[in-house]
Amino acid sequence: MKKQLNYKRIFIEIVCLLYILLFVYAACSKVLDFQNFQVQLGQSPLLTAFAGWISVLVPSIELLICILLMIPKSRLAGLFLSYGLMILFSAYIFIILHYSSYVPCSCGGVLEKLNWNQHLLFNLIFVLLAVVAILFYITDNRIKNLKIRTIIALFFTITLSSIVLVIVLFQISENIVHYHNRLTRRFPHTLIHKIASLDLKLNSFYIAGVDDDKIYLGNTTTPLLITVLNDRLIQTNKKFIHLDRKDLPFQGVKISMQSPYFFVTDGTVPCIYRGLVKDWKARLMRKGGEYFGTAKAMDSTSVAACTYSSITGEGILGIIPVGKNTSTILNPAILQKQADGAFDTDGQLHYSAGLQKIIFLYAYRNQFTVANRNLKIEYRGNTIDTISRARLSIVRVKSHKQRKFSKPPLFVNKSSAVFNNLLFVNSAIPGRFEEDNLWKFASIIDVYDYKKRSYLFSFCIYHIDGKKMKNFVVEEDKLYALIGDHIVLYHLDKKITASYIKKNENNLLAK
Repeated sequence: MKKQLNYKRIFIEIVCLLYILLFVYAACSKVLDFQNFQVQLGQSPLLTAFAGWISVLVPSIELLICILLMIPKSRLAGLFLSYGLMILFSAYIFIILHYSSYVPCSCGGVLEKLNWNQHLLFNLIFVLLAVVAILFYITDNRIKNLKIRTIIALFFTITLSSIVLVIVLFQISENIVHYHNRLTRRFPHTLIHKIASLDLKLNSFYIAGVDDDKIYLGNTTTPLLITVLNDRLIQTNKKFIHLDRKDLPFQGVKISMQSPYFFVTDGTVPCIYRGLVKDWKARLMRKGGEYFGTAKAMDSTSVAACTYSSITGEGILGIIPVGKNTSTILNPAILQKQADGAFDTDGQLHYSAGLQKIIFLYAYRNQFTVANRNLKIEYRGNTIDTISRARLSIVRVKSHKQRKFSKPPLFVNKSSAVFNNLLFVNSAIPGRFEEDNLWKFASIIDVYDYKKRSYLFSFCIYHIDGKKMKNFVVEEDKLYALIGDHIVLYHLDKKITASYIKKNENNLLAK
């Protein structure tokens, strides 16, 4: 009996030593590489929202357990806590493997060389060691009166509590990340795949529009030239647009597509031309009326535009019917003034043909507005960036009767694209728990479901020859990006396209 007891004590000592080695090494690894540990937690599909305090709490608990295991009188408490912590880690991995929206590349930390299944097996071995060590410890004569029912109840309570804690944290974190996010991004891997790239030799191109199998490029130096590429970025055509009137004082010609139509607009005149892609001949449809900046063709008969008040100069969102004797529809309530009402309402205008919604994203604050085709506001939403007020320094130059920036403005949203119910935003603001190198070599795209007003995830578009992405468009499962002198085609993974509203749902929402 005495010999058997010695074996038990030796086993207990070995298990305690293994746990001490494991937890000390794990805690020290986390503390010594604390920033990387926080980044890994920030990218966790379960604990993103709690990365800040969990990154401090976990190594603290691991070191506390080590102290308890080293003190003979507290060893049993240390073993129970070790068991509970390993159950918690195991439940975390199980949920990641079976219920999370994506599986990170590695589990990180001391065991980052193991894959997730190997890590789960490793944890379960340590769970078993803790169970055996606890049972051996309890059979010691010093606590021989402890009832079996109590032991079972302890194991059951600790196991259930650990699993429930992980599940609750997962549910709360998901809600916070998607609906109450404070600049904590998720980067699931392989969201986009590079398909093709073309060196355009010039950086003056912009994307005028796309359809199912073509992409149309405008050129700021040759305003009426259209370059047509196929969906593999092979040039198929170059066309000059013929205007029926060329005697207008053009200053800012832009081309936008709404296949089979194209529009030529210049808000400084102001004027709108319309033509068919089949012959690239455009007829003047509207001249005069409100001056406008950004314009987006909605269909063959109307253009959404950011116009300006003739009295105050403040930005107003409007719909310009394509006709000579029609009036612009305006809704001054859509664009919200914070400072001067002009610069602070600058942004990007989009139209979702599938949902028939107008989406306006502010450039200098974390807000977007969704309106229907009648300019009725449906809802306002926020991006995950925390800058809710535009940070602008504006001065009035009396000699030129102009307002200008006295220093460069702080961009929040550089560029964006819309397809169906998803809003893709090229953010300018680094998030929490993100590596600095990420922002040196890539543009960050945040994806939102603007119907649900929720953040989904983020992905990177890497620079080419040190040049950043200028703008991009999304069409179904394709993303076209202008990066320096190059245009690049990416394929969007099902993780993204699965979030699109189905066509039958589109019809219901549009009614």
